[in-house]
Amino acid sequence: MPAVHHKLLLEDALQDSPQTRSLLSVFEEDAGMLTDYTNKLLQSMQRVFGAQSEMGLATEQLSQQLLDYEKKNFALGKGDEEVISTLQNFAKTVGELNSLHSELANQMADGMVFPLIQFREKDLTEISTLKEIFGIATDEHEAAMVKYSRLPKKKENEKLKADLVKEVAYTRRKQHQASLQYYCALNALQYRKRVAMLEPMLGYTQAQIGFFKKGIELVSKKMDCFLSSVSNMTQSIQAQLDSEAEAMRMAQRELLSVEDTVYMPDKDDEPVNRTLIQKAGYLNIRNKTGLVTTAWDRLYFFTQGGNLMCQPRGAVAGGMVLDLDNSSVMAVECEDRRYCFQIASPSGKTSMILQAESKKEYEEWICTVNNISRQIYLTDNPEAVAIRMNQSAIQAVTPITSFEKRQEGSPNPDRSGTLLLLLAKPGGVHVASSGSQKTGAAPEPEDLIAPGTPIQFDIMLPASEFQDQNRGGGRRTNPFGETDDDCSTESDDSLLQQVFAVRFLGSMAVRCGNNQEVIYEAMRQVLAARAIHNIFRTTESHLMVTSSSLRLIDPQTQVTRISFHLGDVCQFAAHQENGRLMGFVVEGRDWSDGDEEGEPSFSAFVFESNTEGEKICYTINLAKDITEAKKDPEALAQLMKNMPLTNDGKFLLLEPETDDATNGAGQEDLESEA
Repeated sequence: MPAVHHKLLLEDALQDSPQTRSLLSVFEEDAGMLTDYTNKLLQSMQRVFGAQSEMGLATEQLSQQLLDYEKKNFALGKGDEEVISTLQNFAKTVGELNSLHSELANQMADGMVFPLIQFREKDLTEISTLKEIFGIATDEHEAAMVKYSRLPKKKENEKLKADLVKEVAYTRRKQHQASLQYYCALNALQYRKRVAMLEPMLGYTQAQIGFFKKGIELVSKKMDCFLSSVSNMTQSIQAQLDSEAEAMRMAQRELLSVEDTVYMPDKDDEPVNRTLIQKAGYLNIRNKTGLVTTAWDRLYFFTQGGNLMCQPRGAVAGGMVLDLDNSSVMAVECEDRRYCFQIASPSGKTSMILQAESKKEYEEWICTVNNISRQIYLTDNPEAVAIRMNQSAIQAVTPITSFEKRQEGSPNPDRSGTLLLLLAKPGGVHVASSGSQKTGAAPEPEDLIAPGTPIQFDIMLPASEFQDQNRGGGRRTNPFGETDDDCSTESDDSLLQQVFAVRFLGSMAVRCGNNQEVIYEAMRQVLAARAIHNIFRTTESHLMVTSSSLRLIDPQTQVTRISFHLGDVCQFAAHQENGRLMGFVVEGRDWSDGDEEGEPSFSAFVFESNTEGEKICYTINLAKDITEAKKDPEALAQLMKNMPLTNDGKFLLLEPETDDATNGAGQEDLESEA
């Protein structure tokens, strides 16, 4: 007799994944069909037992029911071929033995009706009871997890947290025990149903043979061998059931012998694995239920290739939620919940906020999505690539908390309180002259930006600089190498004024200013450093483009944070894929070597705008055209004819963003979508 091919794994009971639930539903469907079939079979046997006058019709119906077992197509019916063939033989025998006497009643009651009733009342009723207990335990665990997920982070109550942790552990253990018992009963049912199908018919046939005197030799010669094989078959199945039941009892005892910390959330002792390229588990996802209201749903998420998938309970398969290629992931603060992070598409139009159960899960999900977004899974050996990139990231990114650790000759040496990151690569810092650009082939990152160049993530307010100036005495030095003339206000004859709402992402020194690739490389390094160190807060400012300068203005105080002369802006470009990113390169002079003219130095500035970066670049280009046209009155007149003007004689370029800027004023700590 072949063994049962399908069974529920007890090891999967604690995780309670949708895959396990889906397999469980197959077992439950099979048990329901078996219950229906058992009831019909029992009715047929009771009719044989209780109505001898209708014995002919009853045996015909019984024979048909035995044949219908094959037509039921049980989902877990693989391996039942011998049972089906045996039942078919029994059906033929029942058709032949269509004449019974009243003396058969006692023998049929003991050997045919009673075993099937016992199977229905004991085994099938046990399955139904355990199903209800499992459902109640599952609901209690879900309710406990909902209360635990709402545990506040800012005002953490240790007693409340301890109570909720105990409640989650208790309900999880209760659900685990209920599921183990339920799974064991369903697995055992696959054996017991075979015995329950064969044993009554074995007793029935033996009673028929023992009662009939006429034709006993003919009947016995025909049936002895067959009945012997059926008896051996049931004994073999019973032995398999006993062995499997003992193995399940041992596994259940071993699985329940673990420490209580297994059932407690946020009690992971294992270190965080930052090299994962696949991840699966339950997460809370925030969904909008109205204009200002939200709801959190606990769903099962998993990664498949470059996609984030979600599979609700009861679903046969998962569906794609988001394409993770080139996506961005960052930690966020959301509704006073712990372990929240946000995943956004490359365009920034699609994003979702998720909550992990523990800090370890939270960090592993962020690392996994970050690894997948780099398309590591497409390489020949993704695990090795992930390990190598993780080691490089740990070695390459070192936070700098003191400005005294900055390299000599780096820009802004006297600014304190501004967040910097030093991107240090093995081999130290290699200094190259401004003319070290490669020609012909695409420049290497080292040719554009020196390894180890500090990154500045914010700009100090002028009021703070003014206080530093008064305390230190003497003339204030502009940290970006600008002169007082560069930061002067716009002249009265300015022909262009355009304001854009932007968020400053970072700035760094670069090696050249004649290549747009240096802007793209600066964007990549700034965004990579922000992602690695979870720096997602930005400050909104107004970028004013005029025909003489670029100015970054504080939207609250209307004070100029920093100003650049238009002639010093040597390159500007928008990101090729994320249109909201733009940057420009400013040329300055480095007099640290004592040269009267000073060596040229370049700094790249990266911004995220509320509009398309191409519009800002177009405005800067127009401002440069106006500056050139001022040198030739005829050219300036021709340019003014070709462009619409405002009532005060200035160029009308775009719709003003004053409304957006007004709405953005006061939002000091925004989350960058870059």
